[in-house]
Amino acid sequence: MIFLHLVLASLFIGFLVGKYTTVQFGSLYEIMLYLLIFIIGLDLGRSTRTEELKKLGKMALILPLATVIGSLLGGLLASFLLNIPIKWALGISAGFGWYSLTGPLLAQYSAIYGVIGFLANLTREILTILFYPLAIKKIPKELAVSIGGTTTMDSTLPIIVKFGGKEITIVAFVHGLILTAIAPFLIPIILQL
Repeated sequence: MIFLHLVLASLFIGFLVGKYTTVQFGSLYEIMLYLLIFIIGLDLGRSTRTEELKKLGKMALILPLATVIGSLLGGLLASFLLNIPIKWALGISAGFGWYSLTGPLLAQYSAIYGVIGFLANLTREILTILFYPLAIKKIPKELAVSIGGTTTMDSTLPIIVKFGGKEITIVAFVHGLILTAIAPFLIPIILQL
């Protein structure tokens, strides 16, 4: 629970610094993301064995497929509940948490849905950081990886590994990688419907 409080406090402090100062971080967030992925690669290189990769097997394909289906079904449900055209709801949900891609892709067709897509997918990442530690108390940690979507290969991976254990690293990374490969193609296909 302390971790959750630290995450919320960090988010709140970041909000205040952004709102009340003119500090410009430029591309520092991008450098930090590359550093994070490098460190994850080091950790994977040290701990990965061939047996672990073989054990990953079907889970590496089934989990991302289940995430795609679940996300699109969630988008379909949101379409009906919020009275949004189906193509926009599906397009937003097909971002799988990749807000920096979803927002601009949707904005090419509609500025309003671009903003909604950005915020909805950013929210998915934030909710993963907040709720993954709680979710694994109720469901298997491998299945809970699907909460993070594309972010499980980068920004939410440290949270998943911290609470799910090192053995979940490869599952989460491959899950995020496959979804990252699918999203840039799936979103435009949906928007052309």
